[in-house]
Amino acid sequence: MIFGTLGRYFFRRYMLTTMWFFLGVIGIVFLVDFSETAGRLSNLPGYTVTGGLLMTAVRLPLILQQTVPFVALFVGMTVLIGLNRKYELVVTRAAGISVWQFMSPFIFGAFLIGIGVMTILNPLAAWGQRQAALVESNWRGESSASKSAPEVPWLRQISGDDDMIIGAHKILEDGTLLVDAVLVHFDSGGHIILRQDAASAKLEDGYWLLKNVMERRPGEIGLRKDEVRVRTNLKRDFVQQRLTAPETIAFFDLSNRIEAAKSFGLPTKALETQFHSLLSQPLLLVAMTLIAATVSLKFSRFNQSRSVILGGIVSGFVLYVITVLVKAFGSSGVVPPFVATWIPVTVALALGATILLHQEDG
Repeated sequence: MIFGTLGRYFFRRYMLTTMWFFLGVIGIVFLVDFSETAGRLSNLPGYTVTGGLLMTAVRLPLILQQTVPFVALFVGMTVLIGLNRKYELVVTRAAGISVWQFMSPFIFGAFLIGIGVMTILNPLAAWGQRQAALVESNWRGESSASKSAPEVPWLRQISGDDDMIIGAHKILEDGTLLVDAVLVHFDSGGHIILRQDAASAKLEDGYWLLKNVMERRPGEIGLRKDEVRVRTNLKRDFVQQRLTAPETIAFFDLSNRIEAAKSFGLPTKALETQFHSLLSQPLLLVAMTLIAATVSLKFSRFNQSRSVILGGIVSGFVLYVITVLVKAFGSSGVVPPFVATWIPVTVALALGATILLHQEDG
């Protein structure tokens, strides 16, 4: 059925509708995100309108990746309702073609889109998020010295007699560049002997290179220095694994990052959850397509039941919320990552298939 004339026609309709939906979503997301970016960053010294447009463009894949499940749901409902209103599904059924046969092109199309999200859109989203963070850091310039609560984990390093804790406001370059870094040094008795506030801290081979540093010692006046080197025994790979957010890692790099994190004894729940979440993306879109089919296959010449369509939208929304919620449980270690990502998708597939079986085969 997929490769027959009718199957190719249905598949072409599905992919064309998907393309138009994606173009519409891209336009809306671009306008909304640019407005939000301009309102949030326009007062920075390095901000320009052109830069804001480019920043929004590189952020688009990440936002688009989050909307794909809903796009699959609405595309499935739109295509099936359109085919119903034009009697095309009526003729298909009259020809003796079952629902499982004429739904196969739509399921195949959703599966292909899921693979595209996993292998193309996600690497672009990871790259774009890193670039957006770097551009925003460059725009902030001197204004980045404003202090706020750290958004990254604190690191502790013990190098010889130097016991030090390192924190930062933001991380860039896979965790090897810290913005608004704070380094606190302790003596053997656990007392603070030195605090260094740096505009940036770059991890080099065997040392942290601090720029625009303010050093403060207990009972002494603060001293500002342009550049300071602080010895470290932290390795670049360790810092990358410790500080890099899973969302900034492309799908093809996640397996290697998980193995590297395990070798350092670091928790890998968040990375494993991200990996399985991306791996289950094709089947999640198939589940959304089946949900769309359960509310769109009943024939109606002029109008589908609003309550039925609303039920499909609510069902898809609930599935998406559950997957996000359970993913958070998996990242925190409350639920095993494999279970957290695959159980909701499997249950949704089973429910969609069961409802279709009940509607079509009794």
